[in-house]
Amino acid sequence: MTQAILLVGGKGTRLLPLTRSVPKPMLPIAGLPVTEHQLLKAKAAGITSIVLATSYLADVFIPYFGDGSKWGLELQYAVETEPLGTGGAIANAASKLSGNEPIVIFNGDVLSSHNLSAQIKLHQEREADVTLHLTHVPDARAFGCVPLDADGRVTAFLEKMENPVTNTINAGCYIFNPTIINQIPRDTVVSIEREIFPELVKMGKNVFGIIDDAYWLDIGTPAALLQGSRDAVLGKGVDFLVMEGCSIDVTAHLSSGSAMGRGVVVGARARIDGSIVSDVAQIQDDAVVTGSFIAQGAVVEKNAQIHDSYVAKDGIFPL
Repeated sequence: MTQAILLVGGKGTRLLPLTRSVPKPMLPIAGLPVTEHQLLKAKAAGITSIVLATSYLADVFIPYFGDGSKWGLELQYAVETEPLGTGGAIANAASKLSGNEPIVIFNGDVLSSHNLSAQIKLHQEREADVTLHLTHVPDARAFGCVPLDADGRVTAFLEKMENPVTNTINAGCYIFNPTIINQIPRDTVVSIEREIFPELVKMGKNVFGIIDDAYWLDIGTPAALLQGSRDAVLGKGVDFLVMEGCSIDVTAHLSSGSAMGRGVVVGARARIDGSIVSDVAQIQDDAVVTGSFIAQGAVVEKNAQIHDSYVAKDGIFPL
C-alpha cells in the first residue's frame, strides 16, 4: 500500500489569528510544518505517492514541498476552487491516483503516533472497504463517537452528543478501497464523517476500526498547536529546539519545549518559555515570551512582555 491523500484544505478558523496568512497545515510544530510531520509519518509506513488536497491558501504548499523528491516522495496537488468538504476533497484528490490499491487518508489537523502499519495490515487481513483509526478520549462530547462490535466492525458513526455511547472516537486517519471512493459524487460538497461513513455502515459494508491509544492531538486551536509543539520538543528529550541559522545570545533562556524556527534571532537576557517562534523572527534584548506564537518575520521589541499572545508583523493579538 503506497498511495495516500492528505487533506490540507481547511481554513483553520478555530486557529485564528494564526491562520490569517498561513494555512493551518503549514503552521510550525517543533520547527517543521504540520504537513511535513505527516509526510514523514506516511513515508515511514511505506507510502511513496501522496496527493495534497488543498483549497485555502493553496499556493503556499508547492514552493515548500515541490514534487516531494526532497523527502523521497512523489507529491501531487489537487486544488479545490471552492471547498468540497472532506468527502468531496477525497474524491477530487483520488482522481490523480491510479490502480486498485487501497488509499490512506490523513487529516491535516491531527498529530498522531499511532501504528499506521498495523492499521494497513488489519485493512488487508479483513479485506475491508474502510478501516478507521480510533482512539479513546476522557470526554467524547466534543467528538463523533464510533462504537464497535466484538469483531472490530463499526456499528454506528455518531455525531457529537451530550451523552456519548462510547468514548471511542474517530481519530482522522482512514484506509479506503478505491471502489468506495469512486462512489463519492465528484465536484459536490460531501462530508465523509456526516454522510459517507454513516451510509456505508447502514449498507453493511466492511467498515472496521482499529483502536490505538498512542499519542494523538487535534491541533485545531492555538492552545492545542502550542501543546503539540511542546510535546514534540520535549519528546526528543530536550527542553528547547533551535533550527539551523539561528543566533541565540548566550545569556538568553529558552525552556518548556520552546521551538525556534530557521534564522531566528534571540537577544541578550531574553526569556522564551513554552512558545513557538517562526522563521526569521526576532526576540530583542530583555524581552519575555510565554505561551505565545511569534509569526514569521515578526519582531518582539526590547523589554516587551508577551504572554499567551500571537505576535505578527502588524500587531499583537491575544490567544
